[in-house]
Amino acid sequence: MLVLVTGALGFLGGRVTSLLQKKGHRVRVLVRRDSEDLANQGVEVFLGDLADYAALERATDGVDGVIHCAAKSGVWGPLSLYLENNAMGTARILESARQQQVRYFVYTSSPSVVHAGEDLKGVTESAPYMDDTSQPYAYSKMLAERLVLRASSPRFKTLALRPHLIWGPGDPHLAPRLFERAKKGRLRLFKGGPYIVDATYIDNAAAAHVLALEKLAEGLPVGGLPFFISQDEPMDLTELINHLLAAAGLAPVKPQIPKAFGRFIGASLERIWSLAKSVKEPPLTLFTARQLSSSHWYNLERAKSLLGYKPIVSFKEGLEKLADYWRGRPIEKPKS
Repeated sequence: MLVLVTGALGFLGGRVTSLLQKKGHRVRVLVRRDSEDLANQGVEVFLGDLADYAALERATDGVDGVIHCAAKSGVWGPLSLYLENNAMGTARILESARQQQVRYFVYTSSPSVVHAGEDLKGVTESAPYMDDTSQPYAYSKMLAERLVLRASSPRFKTLALRPHLIWGPGDPHLAPRLFERAKKGRLRLFKGGPYIVDATYIDNAAAAHVLALEKLAEGLPVGGLPFFISQDEPMDLTELINHLLAAAGLAPVKPQIPKAFGRFIGASLERIWSLAKSVKEPPLTLFTARQLSSSHWYNLERAKSLLGYKPIVSFKEGLEKLADYWRGRPIEKPKS
């Protein structure tokens, strides 16, 4: 197949691009800036963004499938910015793909679309959507996922994947933030656990996307459905974080902040930063506080039975790869 990947300069999109090529697919990417690395990989590089209708029309012309990984991530910023990038951007490329008679569309969603802050223990995809506009990332991803799933038809098959807490070598988000705060003694965890979570090693997340595209092409009854994707190894959040810290040679941390107090601080800081109209992220947000003080792990039966999903890299193997990656490498601050 000829497959268009958005977000190919990102952590997940880049790995999806490489895996598609390894599996024999031809790859086209839509990126906002030119990339010598992508060109050297032999992919077709199209310049443009999700607000550029003409660029979307060119990029989707003649492709068989789209894997839409591009998104505005983060835990801070105006709702309008997340809506424009995640909801409206997805609506545009979805419509462009449909107009160009693309047959398959895989969307990178997030488990946060159903996480309203309370425990989610082994829930299935039938869990209701959250509807909290104060959480701009999750809200915008929820709207985008609903658009994608509703668009599915016999001639234009779509689905959404919800990979949870993607980590691994080259991660520009989760691990660097943890490491930088730990180095400065500012990494705080919440009491009241255990809070059980299930993260996803990058190779497993990428493999799930390629698998999903191929299952759509095989005609299996997966169109119009969301799928949770994770490591399938739930564990205590503190244990998970300390394993990641150990991979970088950093000391473990212990829970110190009471759950209720931490959530109060996160909500209060959000209000203060909002009143000050600050574009800089607060030290703690309510979204982050909720993520750190609740269990969130998911039932993978649908992905296993319908997609044939199975993690190809175990948590232990992933940690070894991460330790090799960080060995001798200075821990950099996450890019803003």
